[in-house]
Amino acid sequence: MAGHNKWSKVKRLKAVTDARRGRIFSRLAREITLAAKNGGGIPGANARLRTLVLKAREANMPADNVDRAIKKGTGELPGVAYEEITYEAYGPGGVAFVVKVATDNKQRAAQEVRSLFTRWGGHLAISGAVAFQFLHAGQFLIAREQTTEEALMEVALEAGADDVIASEQGFELRCDLHIFDKVAHALEEKGIKPASGEIAYIPTIIVPVKDAAHAQALEKLHDALDEFEDVQQVFSNEEAAE
Repeated sequence: MAGHNKWSKVKRLKAVTDARRGRIFSRLAREITLAAKNGGGIPGANARLRTLVLKAREANMPADNVDRAIKKGTGELPGVAYEEITYEAYGPGGVAFVVKVATDNKQRAAQEVRSLFTRWGGHLAISGAVAFQFLHAGQFLIAREQTTEEALMEVALEAGADDVIASEQGFELRCDLHIFDKVAHALEEKGIKPASGEIAYIPTIIVPVKDAAHAQALEKLHDALDEFEDVQQVFSNEEAAE
């Protein structure tokens, strides 16, 4: 279970099975469509789109799929109108969750997310009931072989990022969500390739997993959310456990 352990999450995503690859492509396509709709279909002029296109390339998503997703966003091809929704919830043991969804059916998405939390010992919460336990910010994870702490600090300062946090596994760079694209572009210009880059909900309050039963329920809930195609991102604040 990755929990709030950001590097465990990256390792889990890299170990993609064929069964999950299709879901990852679907989620990337939705994100790309929304990015193109909101900021235009030219990656060079839309930093968020450029970041997603690079992410799709790293996931070995076919170029034709990427092109179709962009054209659906710009209206050059007919496509489903997706809406982004953020749900706040509590899972087993009082663990806080933020679930981001992109859907063409708000009612279906709400019913399914509610059902999954209920099934695994949790419940949806009202807006604001959970979000205060997270920092909503841009987050980049960068492996040590990509750069040095000094070089990364220089890039961060020039781009206006807030913090660089070093660990044995690498560096975590945080920035205000409104300059995420600027920081992504600054890293790209320096040839620094993040292992992960996203607008994240970073836990500021950590909830320890109480026992094996809670750990198993949380694992099942994470897996169930991962299986639901409308779910784009899941953030939670349990203490990480393997």
